Amino acid sequence: MVTRPHNPAQLAIMLWSVGGVIALLAQAIVRLLPRALEPLGDGSLTVAAGLAYVFAIAGMAYSEGYRGFQQQFSPRVAVRVLHLANNPTPLLVVFAPLYAMGLIHANRRRLISSWVLLLAIVGLIVLVRMLAQPWRGAIDAGVVVGLTWGALATVAIFVRALRGSPPEVDPDLPDD
Repeated sequence: MVTRPHNPAQLAIMLWSVGGVIALLAQAIVRLLPRALEPLGDGSLTVAAGLAYVFAIAGMAYSEGYRGFQQQFSPRVAVRVLHLANNPTPLLVVFAPLYAMGLIHANRRRLISSWVLLLAIVGLIVLVRMLAQPWRGAIDAGVVVGLTWGALATVAIFVRALRGSPPEVDPDLPDD
């Protein structure tokens, strides 16, 4: 496993992989943030909705940010990115962000869990869009916090890996 890029090609692969993942997270954060803040500005925030905000933010920070991203997703992204930089193929490099997220070129268990999680997230997005404000804003605020935590955790864990302390996580590569 490469912990530091040995040449410009490896560095480019790493930056494209992690940068693509961060760009996807940032795009979701930017898209959701106005909806999350809307009830704060339009006066629709009641005491009950305010409590929903607090619980949504705390719950998503823990479950999505800490448990989902910091403990599972981000370490796996780091080790998969390092592996790809050491073992590049043209097709995997083109789709490096998808590779880093475990959506392609992974063992069967990782592929199934990654795709099921992605489809579940899409389903939840559809359901949350049906909610009226301020309830949708509360959920979106929690998601924004979780995604922000995830983006920061991904960068921090990747930088730590580059400095010589990669996470001890199975990259879930195919069994071939």
